[in-house]
This record gives sequence, C-alpha cells and structure tokens, in this order.
Amino acid sequence: MTDTAPENTADRRIRDTVTRRFVRDPLIVGLVLLAAAIAWTLAGDDLSFFPFLLMLLGGFGLAFSFVNATMEMRLARTGVVLQIGVAVVLTALMTFVIEFGGADLLADLPEPARAVILVLQIAAGPAVGWIWLGLLSRITDLFRRRDTATRPAPTPPDWQREEHGDGSRVEFRALDLRMRALTLVVVGVVLVLGLAGTALLIALDDAVMRMGPRVAIIVMGAVVGLPAYLLLRSALRRRTLSCAVAFGNDELRIRTDSSTHRIPFTELETLVWRMRSDYARVEVRGADTDLSLIVGLAKPSEGRTAELPALPRRVVRRLELAGVTLEPSRRAETVRFRRAA
Repeated sequence: MTDTAPENTADRRIRDTVTRRFVRDPLIVGLVLLAAAIAWTLAGDDLSFFPFLLMLLGGFGLAFSFVNATMEMRLARTGVVLQIGVAVVLTALMTFVIEFGGADLLADLPEPARAVILVLQIAAGPAVGWIWLGLLSRITDLFRRRDTATRPAPTPPDWQREEHGDGSRVEFRALDLRMRALTLVVVGVVLVLGLAGTALLIALDDAVMRMGPRVAIIVMGAVVGLPAYLLLRSALRRRTLSCAVAFGNDELRIRTDSSTHRIPFTELETLVWRMRSDYARVEVRGADTDLSLIVGLAKPSEGRTAELPALPRRVVRRLELAGVTLEPSRRAETVRFRRAA
C-alpha cells in the first residue's frame, strides 16, 4: 500500500496538469474569444477582420478542448462515439444553413440573437474541421498501432565499420536534387495550383456562392491541393537512389547507385549534414564534386526512417584537423562545415 500511493498521487497530478493545459485552458480561452467577438459584433455595424479572427480562434479553442476531452475519456469507445456524434450534428447544421440560407432564417430574430448566431456560425467552421481532423487522427493512430504490433518500429540508419577500409559507413536512400531546384518545383506547383484553383472557382461561381468562402477553401484544398501534394511526393520518390557515405581517416567517400566520389578532407570545401525533417540531406562540395542528396523526401529502406545519424566525434575532429571549420547553426539537427577562405 505504501509503495503504490505515491505513484497514484503522481499519476493523478500529471493527469490534472494535462487536463488543465489541453482541456480547461483552451475551453476558457475559446469562450473568452467568442464573448469578445459577440460584444464586438453587437457594438459595430459590419463584420471587420478582427472580430472575424476572434470567431475563428474561439471556435478552434472550443473544438481543441472538446477533442482533447474525448481522448482523455477512460472508455475510448465512448470518446469516439461522442466525437462522431458532435461532428455529424455540427456538419449537418452547417450544411442546412448553407443550403437553405442563414439570412432568411434569422430575419425575424432580434439583433442580439442574430449576432450570437452569426458568431457561432462562423466559429463552427474551424471547430468542425478540427473535430474531423481529430477523428482522422484516431483512425491513423489505430492503423499505426496495429502496424506496430505486427512489425517493429522503423529505426534511423546507423553507422557501420568499413569491412575493407578505414572509418565508418552509413547507408540510406536519397534524392539527387538541389534545394534550389526543390524550392523552384514547389513554388511552380503552388503557382499552377493557385491559377487552376482560381479558374475553377470562377467556373463554379454559383456553387461557390452557395457553399461560402470557408467551405470552398476546404473543398479546394481536398480536391486540388492534396492530390497535387501526393503526386509531387510520388514523383520525387520515384527518383530515389541507394546511397552510402563513408568517412575514412583522410577522405570522404560517397556512393550513389553505381557512381563513387572520393573527396580528401584537405580538398573538402563545404559539408552540410542535416539529420531530421523533410529537408534532411547531405551536401558536399570539393575535389570536383558537387552533390546534394535529400534524404527526408526519399522513400526509406525497409525498417528505416528517412533521416541521418549524428556525425561521430572522430569525424568532427578529423575534419577540424584538416582545416575545415564547424560553423554555428540555429538548428540542432544541422551540422555545417566550411573551409575558411
């Protein structure tokens, strides 16, 4: 009894802290923002940007609190049923208002009641979106847990000793693509999607007017933006190469499919080693070699994650002895070496 009491007290304290931070606080903030939006709407004659922002943030705060409260329920099934019920009811109400016109339904109500309903109607947009995202998160988490139960979780690539040489080697998959080219591709896709989306909105003007701007933006993101993102990611992953980087005693060796590059440390000009995120990559310049291998966007090997391990201390020391300076970086996951001019 005496051994379990402190643990139960600590668990209760942690649970109360989590509940306060992720349920009670967002609920209070959301109610305050909506109250301020209602007061602003009653005091003014038009719907300006600031009260509109308060409505959106207030609705998001309430939905954030609600979703977290359902996830903290002891019976997970009860939380799922409650979340589905609220999402369906709110979606049905929004669809009814959009389909049959909110102005006609509110024409006979007094001004304060219309202001309150208008605020709640606008706040319902981000609230419903966040509740459905919470349900999507539950579904993906369920599949992830089932997948994890059947096979071990993927791990980052690790360093291995060179069998017939000096130093260590790490193997990974990457895209032979420069960051500048990737940026231009992303900007080009965004511009094309923007023009296509604008043309589609103009062509479907009547339907867009019935849906309203918020619903139209969500629909455009789901119909145009998400498929374009998936196609771009698939196209990039088809260019995936099998790569290996080895740091010997005096040289850096890089293999990309059938090509091999050797760069002595004394001729190395720049080395960028970013371990995590979509921009995890290796950039190398020196000895007539100029490579940029993006790991974060490539399809990783089976059982591995799309990232890089940290550089061994031995490598850092040998690079510094070869005259390559370690530059300070704002990101902890990024290491950048450059030879002083």
